[in-house]
Amino acid sequence: RLAARAAAERMAETHGTPLGQTIGYRMRGEAKVSPATRIEVVTEGILTRMIQTDPSLDGVGAVIFDEFHERSLHADLGLALTLELRGALREDLVVIVMSATLDAEPVARLMQDAPLVTSQGRAFAVETRWLPRSPDPTARFEAVMAAQILQALEEVPEGGLLAFLPGEGEIRKVATALAGRVPDCTVLPLFGAMEFAAQRAALGPVEGRRVVLATSIAETSLTLPDIRIVVDGGKARRARFDPSSGMSRLVTERVTKAEAEQRRGRAGRVATGICYRLWTKGEEGALASHPPAEIEAA
Repeated sequence: RLAARAAAERMAETHGTPLGQTIGYRMRGEAKVSPATRIEVVTEGILTRMIQTDPSLDGVGAVIFDEFHERSLHADLGLALTLELRGALREDLVVIVMSATLDAEPVARLMQDAPLVTSQGRAFAVETRWLPRSPDPTARFEAVMAAQILQALEEVPEGGLLAFLPGEGEIRKVATALAGRVPDCTVLPLFGAMEFAAQRAALGPVEGRRVVLATSIAETSLTLPDIRIVVDGGKARRARFDPSSGMSRLVTERVTKAEAEQRRGRAGRVATGICYRLWTKGEEGALASHPPAEIEAA
């Protein structure tokens, strides 16, 4: 939801028109569109509902799936339904799948050997710094992260900092550890279960330097202002199906190379940046290349 609204606002600003006119958005419980809207940014769940309501997507000329490498259940289902309706009802419908780190060949085959288009994009250079040695196994993860954040703020005197943590619990513990130790900074949490208004605060103006403690919600779809430093804790929380209970449970795992690269890129959006990784350079070769699709694990 946060990404959909931010993308619509950015496009409307670039187009020079008010949000809700040529470019609008729609999500659960909120919409900003008009009869003049030509580009509508929607969450993947809303797309599925739109197809259920109108299987031919009458009046829609193109469907674009952005950040498809995240492979959420809603994105996979949305693409499957869109390809089905295109084959049965709408041969004229344009379907585009986009991502910065997607393994594109299998998706292109699924889309009847769709052509692959590569855009290099533009980003500033980002220096990567690894730990000289693995952290003490007896040290608490949150304490190690807080120390790395303080070191990064001292070594890089300008710009905001974005730290990646696996979940809300770790974010709150790191925020507590930083309390009173970063007087010139505003510490902002950012995770999925927050109120939407509180999530939006991480994107707004702040006093002093911005320090955002975020889950993977900030990994791809959001561009936070003024971020010059990324501190990557190297962990991600995923839903895994547990056959013994018949339910899904959340597990904490190492990030993959693709996720680490996405996180690193957050530091190069507005200027040259630095990414601190909470693992050694030698450990990087053991990381998996891509995260599993949610439909495979959940």
